[in-house]
Amino acid sequence: MAEILEDMYRLKGKCLGSLLFFTKTFFKLRTGRDFRVSNPMGRESHHVQISRELTKVFDGKISNLNINIFPRSGKTELIIHFIAWAIANYPDSNFIYASYSHFLATKATQTIREIISMPYYRKLFGISISDTSSAKDNFVTTAGGTVFAAGTGGTITGFGAGIRGITDRFGGTFIIDDSLKPDEATSDTIRQGVTDWWFNTAQSRLNNGNKTPVIHIGQRVHEQDLPALFIGMDNWSHLILESLDSAGNALDPDMYTREELLKMQEQEPYVYAAQHQQNPQPSGGGIFKEEWFPLLDEEPNILTTFITADTAESIKSYADYTVFCFWGLYRIIQLGMETDMYGLHLIDCRQDRIEPKDLQPDFMAFYLDCMRYKIKPKIAAIEKKSTGSTLVSVLKDIQGLQIIPIERNAASGSKVTRFLVAQPYIATKRVSLPRNANFTKMVLEHMRKITANMSHRHDDIADNFADSIQLALVDKVIGFNFYHKEDMIKREALIKTIAMTQQKTLRDRHKSLWG
Repeated sequence: MAEILEDMYRLKGKCLGSLLFFTKTFFKLRTGRDFRVSNPMGRESHHVQISRELTKVFDGKISNLNINIFPRSGKTELIIHFIAWAIANYPDSNFIYASYSHFLATKATQTIREIISMPYYRKLFGISISDTSSAKDNFVTTAGGTVFAAGTGGTITGFGAGIRGITDRFGGTFIIDDSLKPDEATSDTIRQGVTDWWFNTAQSRLNNGNKTPVIHIGQRVHEQDLPALFIGMDNWSHLILESLDSAGNALDPDMYTREELLKMQEQEPYVYAAQHQQNPQPSGGGIFKEEWFPLLDEEPNILTTFITADTAESIKSYADYTVFCFWGLYRIIQLGMETDMYGLHLIDCRQDRIEPKDLQPDFMAFYLDCMRYKIKPKIAAIEKKSTGSTLVSVLKDIQGLQIIPIERNAASGSKVTRFLVAQPYIATKRVSLPRNANFTKMVLEHMRKITANMSHRHDDIADNFADSIQLALVDKVIGFNFYHKEDMIKREALIKTIAMTQQKTLRDRHKSLWG
């Protein structure tokens, strides 16, 4: 019995004295798996570095800490265990855990609650959750410590971080784990909302004023994101973890090898610079490079064709144009051999300012020209906005032409998000143009002006490119007969899901009408 107690005291001491040892121990107990610690060549493990910096905050050696690292790095597990570890040392500590989503913050606090509720934790440290606490997004320990989940931009009432008047030891911290959703980084309004939340809400919840430490951890997503604000402040310490250092060593080769990172640097420069090198490029830079578009002297072997249309809301000079594009899908040939990759070839493109009343006849004229091509288009994808919706409704009865209305909503993402989805496909030269077509110069000039901060004047052609890539290369809705069996299975599952949704809608409508 004495030996068991001695082992317990020794284990308790090791857990309390080392955040990383505590994390390894309780991650294993909770999940049954070993906590993976990275082992890069020529660099120190980022798990070791983060644990060391968090311990400095706990020891009072750092007042505020900003950590920037690539997504899926294990950072959230470290932060979760940091809170549980700190409570094991000082059970009256008060924490606020914030993320861009209240749901994500709640998932984290729920996991913290699970750790503290483990019998092994209670046996080692004598701490448990108060019986009065049942919520997933906030709880109180039996020693009076608190953990509260919040979404950046949301309100925080009744809870604070730190302990008022405590200055000689740790009393809790305000933690921000990913302050901004990457898909929303290009929105000036959302970014400013997070900054306003920091100044107007978050700082007011520090129980000990500027003596309560703050920790921000997450990837960089924009040159003007919240970490950029912290980097400009004197009272902040920073741990900037680049995925690829100046010597070419990968930070976590099990996640991203050097070769994968170099490929990403070439094909997805915006994502690479921000999320991996923690150095977002100025958002005014061009998303697409002219040299990424192969210019073909001979047309490839087209397998199927389709049309995309982006209609303007106005014919005024400051508005976008109406653009119709005619695309061909083909199998890419390398070194004289067919590959399993597909490319898109722009067969025709027309840009014009068209009055709404002329939209249908102009589309029909373009469609008839496309019908003279050796492979007739059977699909037209049209953006469903006011003028586009009208066009969709008047074209739906044309025999032999399937109309796909393209919805623009929160799920489809912002324009910049759609352009960044298209970027790697264009960067790998999977979208080609005819060298001598009269529209090629116009298209290249347009595409090279597209920027991430929307400083370009028009993006109507780029919208067509993004839509065609999404339909043919991402979702593989176009030309599905040519894709592999697994792609067809996915498409059949998608069709089945859509059909089930439509059936449910009809049933709900029937119930609402007839009871």
